[in-house]
Amino acid sequence: MNYICRIYDLDKITEFRGSPELRQKLVEYSLAKILKEGEVIVSDNAFVTDIPIVTKGSLKVMRKEEDGREILLYYVKAGESCVMSLLWGWNDERCRIRALAEQDSEILFLPVSKVNLFINEHPQWLNYIFRLYNKHFEELLKIIDEVAFRKVDERLLNLLKKKGQLTGSALINVTHEQLANELGTARVVVSRLLKQLEEEGRVVLGRTKIQLMLPK
Repeated sequence: MNYICRIYDLDKITEFRGSPELRQKLVEYSLAKILKEGEVIVSDNAFVTDIPIVTKGSLKVMRKEEDGREILLYYVKAGESCVMSLLWGWNDERCRIRALAEQDSEILFLPVSKVNLFINEHPQWLNYIFRLYNKHFEELLKIIDEVAFRKVDERLLNLLKKKGQLTGSALINVTHEQLANELGTARVVVSRLLKQLEEEGRVVLGRTKIQLMLPK
């Protein structure tokens, strides 16, 4: 489903505030769409033809391993783009990640063919890309640290907290299977750890819902 993107939808992006012309071109050249939770935006092993810029909602970027398991790399929040898809699209290479809507989201799809135009004419665009590259690189380092040095129960609790921060709610709509996929582990492991967290009073489990018990 398409929606009408307004220039002020991009005001939350710091680099764009001082350039009405850049915001106008983004709206003019991009296709604005509403995506439902779970819809795939960037497919693994596909060529990237459009760069997603989130104006509302969030995306999650996943990486599939050779054995078929997936792991969450980072989230793309409102005001951000997926820098990996941008780089692969810019270089005309097949992407090696999958991006899908974490929640119902509004997305601007900017054709890759316009990226060089923006780089040449608008230094704010390049600043935006560099900031996102640095941010997502830091998040990837955190994922490596978590996988290498943290137990799965700590990673699970951290993931639930991130999801709560994205939606602004302590009630999280997610299945055990989805959590297992994002952590790169088995569903039975996640179910056991969630039960353990519930016994410790940190969560309350429901059907496809998890209530985070935040400290008072």
